[in-house]
Amino acid sequence: MWDAFLVGLVVFLCVGGHELIGFSLLFRPIVVGPFLGLLMGDLQTGLLIGAALETIFMGVINIGGASAAEPGLATALATGFAIKLGGGVDAAIALALPIGILGQQIKLAIYILFSGSMAPVFDRLAAEGKQKQFTYLHFGVWAIWFFAYSLIPFFAMLFGANAVQAALNMIPEVIMNGLSVAGNLLPAVGMAMLLRMLWENKIAVFFFLGFVLVAYIQLPLVAVAAVAFVIAILIAQRDYQLNKIEKAKPVVVQAADGMDQDEEDFFA
Repeated sequence: MWDAFLVGLVVFLCVGGHELIGFSLLFRPIVVGPFLGLLMGDLQTGLLIGAALETIFMGVINIGGASAAEPGLATALATGFAIKLGGGVDAAIALALPIGILGQQIKLAIYILFSGSMAPVFDRLAAEGKQKQFTYLHFGVWAIWFFAYSLIPFFAMLFGANAVQAALNMIPEVIMNGLSVAGNLLPAVGMAMLLRMLWENKIAVFFFLGFVLVAYIQLPLVAVAAVAFVIAILIAQRDYQLNKIEKAKPVVVQAADGMDQDEEDFFA
């Protein structure tokens, strides 16, 4: 019961808080995973799952009605199941993506049910100038919306943990190994989705430099980040110098007949 309450609470605070205070990115896996892991007494598992799922969902963006997945709910359930069941990190990561896709559709359905149905009331209060009632209704709808949404991970953890454990025990070892491999590949898919949006031929050489540093020289990520920081400073200094040179160039004033100002003064 307590674990289920913590999972529901984290979803309410992180996913709901993200919507309430202005898209603060509280719902990101890198926040939800460690936060829930800390509350459940296993920060390391929360960090592992949060970092892995962040790379998966990093390139997933929900814009308007075009929705893909809900990272917050997926991370909360994946972390909760992994900590409660023990040793299920790989399987939890592999199951996170379908959970996230289903969670996003449920979130939109609850939004339409509560927020959509109250739209005429908001319009009426705004037209009548009832600011306090409008504000109270706004926060009330938000609280009901995400309270209902947080009940999903609560009951999933409360009644689904034993079912998930039984299902995991029934899965053959070869399939579990496949889930482990799939879970390790999913972060690469997420990074590929992000790289596709960020790719630029002018800076492509730096991607290959990072690959060489990690794959062949085997530098740790902190060292790679330090190298990237130094490169960024050098590029910024070069651009600054070029900008100063560009501003220092003399301005050539063209005369009406095509001669510049010096030629015009010479022949005057």
